[in-house]
Amino acid sequence: MLAEKVTACFPQKPADLPDASDDEAIEKPSDETATHQGPDSKLAVTKKRKKPMECFLSQPEETPESTLKAKKRKKKKISDVLEKSPPKPGVPEDLQNLLSQHFGTKRSVIEIEELKLPDSCFLPANDLTHSFSSYLKEICPKWAKFRKNHEEKKSVVMLVICSSALRSLELIKSMTAFKGDCRVLKLFAKHIKIKEQMNMLEKGVFHIGVGTPGRIKALVEQDGLCLNSTKYIILDWNWRDQKLRRMMDIPEIKKETIDLLELRIIKLCREGSVKLGLF
Repeated sequence: MLAEKVTACFPQKPADLPDASDDEAIEKPSDETATHQGPDSKLAVTKKRKKPMECFLSQPEETPESTLKAKKRKKKKISDVLEKSPPKPGVPEDLQNLLSQHFGTKRSVIEIEELKLPDSCFLPANDLTHSFSSYLKEICPKWAKFRKNHEEKKSVVMLVICSSALRSLELIKSMTAFKGDCRVLKLFAKHIKIKEQMNMLEKGVFHIGVGTPGRIKALVEQDGLCLNSTKYIILDWNWRDQKLRRMMDIPEIKKETIDLLELRIIKLCREGSVKLGLF
């Protein structure tokens, strides 16, 4: 009877509901197993739980400054420029601009004015359709008269200035139809000593001189060549070498040519005794 009263006061729990002590009993083994597991097993558990993450290397964004620096470093080649646009024939304005750029920062305004070439001294420029002989025939219609009247030593009637000795030989061969029986003197440094050229100019009469600006300048400075009797000075302006450079594109030739012009030729052009042509 006493047992029935106790059960009536405290009813039994349903069978399907687990007891709290059972939960603790269930959880304890898991904790014990976790404590008894080694470090390797813990790493394995963590690897299973964590998802793999992808890593990406962030590339620096191209700024306008970096692109500008890259453009500045890359130099333009003359061949690349010529591929985009065909070569243009030289005109007197090109030479005027070249002289003004060269003397602009080094000379006073008065000196620059004195070094300016008058427009009247320029002959018609080659439009890239002429051979050398046909161009000379066009600009020198009175060549036969000048050739006969020329008897002075240490001088020439026509002076042709080009970039190299090989180019000088090419021009001498190409003017055969124009020069006739007149005498031509090579005025370059390759295989020819300056004393030999001075002796030849002193002993004989030459009508045409073809050479490089450096050697011609040296001859003028050493009184081996006098330009007072010279009537025509031709610059081999448009011709390009294997690297597609004109004579004024080569720094050394450009400097020597400008020095020669300043030394004597500009003064003679301003006086009207010399005509200047761009071939």
